[in-house]
Amino acid sequence: MATAAKTTPQDLPPKGGYGPIVTERTKLRSLFSGRSMILGYFAVTSVSFYIYFKGYKVIKKHEVEMRSARMVMFPLLLAERDREYLKQLRRNRDSETELMKNVKNWETGTYYGEPIYKTAKSSKLIEPDCLEYYAFASDKDYQDRAEISLWT
Repeated sequence: MATAAKTTPQDLPPKGGYGPIVTERTKLRSLFSGRSMILGYFAVTSVSFYIYFKGYKVIKKHEVEMRSARMVMFPLLLAERDREYLKQLRRNRDSETELMKNVKNWETGTYYGEPIYKTAKSSKLIEPDCLEYYAFASDKDYQDRAEISLWT
């Protein structure tokens, strides 16, 4: 063990000693003065407001355009919905006629010749309930319509 200690040199301070330890404060280098920081802030804010309000006008213009398009399309969509509703009522009536053609004294829209609604005029549309409306449709169509409230 004594021989190993002789072969490795001991770590000593450099000749002449270590340099002095710096204890005084070093000043940071200033990139911008206070005045230039305030002017820069106002410049950036002014440009940002300009860009923001320019984009705001475009967005508002687009919203007005979309609202106008919605207001124009809404009556057309209602008319299409009503048209499809009446077409489905016609399909139901035709299916009932086809299904009950072999039954004696059966008239479509009546119960063995007796009107279902005695006080209503024959020209008045009586809207069927959901089950009557989907009577001749597939089960999937009825389930999709019945469960639509769960998805909206």
